[in-house]
Amino acid sequence: MTTETADLTRLRAGLAARADDAGLLDIAYRVVDSPLGALLLAATEQGVLRVAFASEGHDAVLTDLADRVSPRVPEAPRRLDEAARELDEYFAGRLREITVPIDLRLLGGYRREVVTALPRVGYGHTASYAQMAALTGRPRAVRAVGSACAHNPVPLLLPCHRIVRSDGGAGGYLGGPDAKRALLRLEGAEAGRTVGP
Repeated sequence: MTTETADLTRLRAGLAARADDAGLLDIAYRVVDSPLGALLLAATEQGVLRVAFASEGHDAVLTDLADRVSPRVPEAPRRLDEAARELDEYFAGRLREITVPIDLRLLGGYRREVVTALPRVGYGHTASYAQMAALTGRPRAVRAVGSACAHNPVPLLLPCHRIVRSDGGAGGYLGGPDAKRALLRLEGAEAGRTVGP
């Protein structure tokens, strides 16, 4: 990194920190490394708004956030320090429950109900889409549960990877099937061993 590039990086970081302190950042973001690849984390003052896998296209996700929430979306890592720390601890096997605040404004209706209920399926356990539908009081809404999991804006934080098919298959996952299987292995769960929430 050249001196000029380093100076520019420091200047941007300083401006972002001052804007955050002044309450001028609507959405702050940062990219962190993980065993699943680069993860984009974005947060409002209320909490983490979005976790995105590289396969989603981080620029596309930021553009979507700018369109749907606010065009003020600077890289401001400090707001996401705690989320990044908790994810590091989770991937290291030292944290079983993510506790950072979450902002679910990107979801509404039944999708929000499903995503909010995901933490009821504990670490190391799985539930089928049908079990999740029953858990939310709508036993026939199996496909809607799948749709809610597919549109979960904060995967990993609200663990949709723990929801699997009734036949024992892993089912779909925003980060891809390999990422879902890796997360289930990390937690000591197996897609074929469905355990109630």
